[in-house]
Amino acid sequence: MIDERFGTTAEGEAVTRYTLIREALRVRIIDYGAIVTAIEVPDRQGRSANVVLALDTVEGYETVSPHFGAIAGRYANRIARGCFTLDGRTYRLPINEPPNTMHGGPAGFAKRLWQVAAADETRLALTRRSPDGEEGFPGTLDVEVSYSLPESGTLRIDYRAATDRPTVLNLTNHSYFNLAGEGSGDVMDHEVQIFAEGYAPTDATQIPTGTIAPVAGTPLDFREPARLGVRIRQGHPQIVTAKGYDHAFALDGPAGTLRPAASCRCPASGRRLDIATTQPALQLYSGNNLDGTLVGPSGRTYRSGDGVCFETQGFPDAPNHPGFPSTVLRPGEVFTSTTTYRFSVA
Repeated sequence: MIDERFGTTAEGEAVTRYTLIREALRVRIIDYGAIVTAIEVPDRQGRSANVVLALDTVEGYETVSPHFGAIAGRYANRIARGCFTLDGRTYRLPINEPPNTMHGGPAGFAKRLWQVAAADETRLALTRRSPDGEEGFPGTLDVEVSYSLPESGTLRIDYRAATDRPTVLNLTNHSYFNLAGEGSGDVMDHEVQIFAEGYAPTDATQIPTGTIAPVAGTPLDFREPARLGVRIRQGHPQIVTAKGYDHAFALDGPAGTLRPAASCRCPASGRRLDIATTQPALQLYSGNNLDGTLVGPSGRTYRSGDGVCFETQGFPDAPNHPGFPSTVLRPGEVFTSTTTYRFSVA
């Protein structure tokens, strides 16, 4: 385990960066936001590079980061109009993506310092207690996120949470991948496959309509590998509204079992990423809102399409859609989920 000072928050809290190492795989994580700041893996020539977008400073993660590498919560993705009803009581949340709440609000889990519960060369466990009422959510929530390297080329994330009052919960890691290397340009040549027959169509504010529609015959059909850029400019209403891909896919197979969710391959570098999860959905996001104002560690700016996110999670706005798998967590229950990222060369 390597740990080093990364910086200081605006409130004077020291932020530490930890490096996990197993053979050629190196993963760097800071305790602010439980953020993955680097995943270093070799290409087909054996040359190692960071394959996730990142920022150089704590200040950047505090003020301008679009959730680069962070744990999004208490509720990842969108909640319509910042409002949901649970057990007959209505809860109102801060609006930070008008007219909706996004990724738990303006001071969600990505903007908090986490505590280290365990650390060694191949595992880092981070915890935090989210107090009752934080960002409008009910219940005191105890959360643990464990990053580990269980085998060569594999990063595993395990989530665990418990509450003292009924609440809603949706956790994900929000890494933006570029398998050619951070700062190398867009990812439109990346070949993507998603193991899903259906997706959740959204309205004009990108809130799910509550239905699951077939991907067949739409630009969202990734049942067979396809380059990310092949259909991203089609005039399909879902693509136009999101300015690209920003959609939840209903993953094949039973939720709760670790099963294939997606794969991604970069023809130029030969790097391949295979993702498996126990979660019911995967949000594909093609970095549509990157606008050239952020500069990565490479010294190059990030523009639209320079990274792709594979956010394994519950469905967006599920508290307002009884037909979606429930994201309610009650006292006495323990929420658990697992996602693995396996890197190889093909």
